[in-house]
Amino acid sequence: MKPLPIVAIVGRPNVGKSTLFNRIARERLAIVEDWPGVTRDRLSTRCQWLNREFYLVDTGGITVGKDLFQDQIRRQVSIAIDEADVIIFVVDGREGIHPDDEEVAKLLRRANRSVLLAVNKVDQFGREYAAEFYRLGFGDPVVISAEHALNIGDLLDRVIAKFPEGQDLEEGDAIRVAVMGRPNVGKSSLVNALLGEERMIVSDIPGTTRDAIDTLLKYEGEEYLLVDTAGIRRKAKIDESVEYYSVLRALRALERADVALIVLDATDFLTEQDKRVAGMVQEAGKACVILVNKWDIFPKTANSTKQLEEQIRAELSSLDYAEILFISAKTRQRVNRILPLVKAAANEFAHRVPTSMLNEVLREAMALHHPPAHRGRELKIHYLTQVAVKPPTFALWVNDPELVHFSYQRYLENRIREAFGFRGAPLRWVLKQKKKTGGTGNKE
Repeated sequence: MKPLPIVAIVGRPNVGKSTLFNRIARERLAIVEDWPGVTRDRLSTRCQWLNREFYLVDTGGITVGKDLFQDQIRRQVSIAIDEADVIIFVVDGREGIHPDDEEVAKLLRRANRSVLLAVNKVDQFGREYAAEFYRLGFGDPVVISAEHALNIGDLLDRVIAKFPEGQDLEEGDAIRVAVMGRPNVGKSSLVNALLGEERMIVSDIPGTTRDAIDTLLKYEGEEYLLVDTAGIRRKAKIDESVEYYSVLRALRALERADVALIVLDATDFLTEQDKRVAGMVQEAGKACVILVNKWDIFPKTANSTKQLEEQIRAELSSLDYAEILFISAKTRQRVNRILPLVKAAANEFAHRVPTSMLNEVLREAMALHHPPAHRGRELKIHYLTQVAVKPPTFALWVNDPELVHFSYQRYLENRIREAFGFRGAPLRWVLKQKKKTGGTGNKE
């Protein structure tokens, strides 16, 4: 499994970094205002160009002047550069080279990373706009206008051309497990409890992040690779350079995983950050198990377990397929039940159902609940097939994907789960159109 490359956008303030970030991400994810220093916190998102996926990271602007936040920004940008595989160095083509551009250039030269120089705010293309920027020492600049979406494709072509080839991680058949959660919910204690419980550490393996160590352990004949993750903090708490890119590192660890253990704190329950972590796991399409830690110190009543489980199901409804286990990493209460749940979820994550069996369930489901009409048009479902695993992905062939209402798709998913399980694993859908002419189309 190859890790996704990281692309960092850097430069001095007000050169259009956030506008470029939004343009590439095709969403307005960063605040764009016409004065320097607006972006003090980085943003990151997953992007795709020509079937190559990558993480795109926005950063704050670097200046040589005295700014209240400048030292912090500089530390954060340095970490972004260290984490990145490719760096887009953005300059302002209208203003020419600024002393702050030279300051950024010095930082990038020391970093020894692949750098692309993007000359922004140029509405007409010609080498004359980029000529003076050659002296920054980063080769041929790419002349762009992020605001008007000019030449962005050429820039991205050059970005993906610099991506490292990458090697498949030699992890054998081990089930890869990412321990996810905000800080102080007990992730480290949980890992220690798992290792202490089994006492069969095979080896320590360097992870894909530059400071991560993965741990391989064996339990009941099965190997598990515990993928290192950093704590995910609320944005207001991200004030130290070492913690600043913890979310990005956790995303990369999650990407490598088969199963995520989402760790919650029973004594500080279901915060917005807990929901954010859960959302990351759901969006990544990973199997998961929800662990409610510190159960030993939670003030219980007769119905505590039932009430909290119902609350989790209600507030984390997108993960309604996940098992929930109440544990104590400190006392090792129910810790011995975690890895069997992980194994079961991993098996369901890789489960494949024959097309004939799927369509038998589909016919029964349609007989019980006929596909609804929309604006007088009837939905016709032709057949269903599983096209992928990890996560299990199903293609539904219909006369018009626009007629498939979310509620009916959900109904079909529930029937599939009732028939074939998939407990702990998310299901993905691809809607494909079967045209009268025999042509096909699709919509995810």
